[in-house]
Amino acid sequence: MFTGIITDLGCVRSVTKTGDWRFEIDTSFDTSTIDMGASICCSGVCLTVIETGNDFFAVDVSQETISKTTLGLWQEGTPINLERSLKMGDEMGGHIVSGHVDGVGHLSANTTEGDSARLSFDATGNLIRFIAAKGSVTINGVSLTVNSVEGQTFAVNIIPHTQDVTTLGSLKVSDPVNLEIDMLARYVARLMETDK
Repeated sequence: MFTGIITDLGCVRSVTKTGDWRFEIDTSFDTSTIDMGASICCSGVCLTVIETGNDFFAVDVSQETISKTTLGLWQEGTPINLERSLKMGDEMGGHIVSGHVDGVGHLSANTTEGDSARLSFDATGNLIRFIAAKGSVTINGVSLTVNSVEGQTFAVNIIPHTQDVTTLGSLKVSDPVNLEIDMLARYVARLMETDK
């Protein structure tokens, strides 16, 4: 489990495509404290650490994950939002994030509002029905509050700090992003489906 509060801005060091995909990711985390098999949220995707070095960790990614996320677009130099998994007693600064991506959305508009940026995203498939104004959504691993929902589009505002310490500040219109809906919305929808 994660909170959607990014603690490091990493970078893809290398990509190897064999049976599965293997990524080495540069990080400022103290990698001596990362156990083999640990979970790290990488731009919204919960991945399992299979190797560490002085300033990097490596993960294997299945074709299923590649097909449901933006990871197939990663290449050497791609910046990555990173968050280590929660420990008991950690502060819950964002909301409960599983790192299980529900779909890929695309940035449809980026406008300035004061010092903040208002980002609008098109949600794919039926994801928009799970996104509510003033609810939570995770975009590339970042916990954000939804400002508005209209049709297949929802909007969030990001403050200068978030623009500086995550990859969201460098998004361009039409860029794809990993979306995770609020876990509560997922379960409420499932209960409503089965309670008929």
